[in-house]
Amino acid sequence: MEGLVKTDVPEGLPLVLASGSPRRAQLLRAAGYTFTIDPASDDAECGVCSRETAPELVARYAYRKAESVLPRYRHADRPAMILAADTVASCNGQILGKPADESHAAEMLALLSGRRHDVYTGVCLWSSPDSRCIVDVVRTELQMQPLDPAMIRDYLATHLWDGKAGGFGYQDGNDWIAVVDGGSESNVVGLPMERLKELLENFSSSAETIDTTGPGSPASR
Repeated sequence: MEGLVKTDVPEGLPLVLASGSPRRAQLLRAAGYTFTIDPASDDAECGVCSRETAPELVARYAYRKAESVLPRYRHADRPAMILAADTVASCNGQILGKPADESHAAEMLALLSGRRHDVYTGVCLWSSPDSRCIVDVVRTELQMQPLDPAMIRDYLATHLWDGKAGGFGYQDGNDWIAVVDGGSESNVVGLPMERLKELLENFSSSAETIDTTGPGSPASR
């Protein structure tokens, strides 16, 4: 997979992945990053606004995931660069997150069959020592071949759909899904490594300071 190139974390901060996703961890390891895993709280992925677009949703979830982990690294003796991400698929205006069960996964695959659709990943980097944060969203367009009922049944039987946005994994070796126009493959897997490198390299000049002292902030919880 292209784009798996490592860069330095600003100020030499330890990198913390605020996600339990084995796929995101695999991408970081393949690129050569050293990091620890500290998953965000489950309630970071709750609440969907009726008019929220897929890019808005993943940006908000990525921010909330990083925010939920931040209080654990606010002490001077435990600084960190927190990395959080969220990924969804979107087809015909319908947002497709992780399937609830096999039947739900089958519905998603039937919807995507023969269609182009988008995968969006929101990425949040949050420096705990100075509470500086940056959020970005990466889009990759995919084309799925028509899937007959037997193909869907066979894939569901592998259980590889479990925990994957849209009910499928690009990395599962399926020849019925292709990235369009040279989009980011790692973005489809769950973490756009090319963009992550750029965000880390430009963090000092692009990140914004977040007030964490007001009511409802991580520091006040």
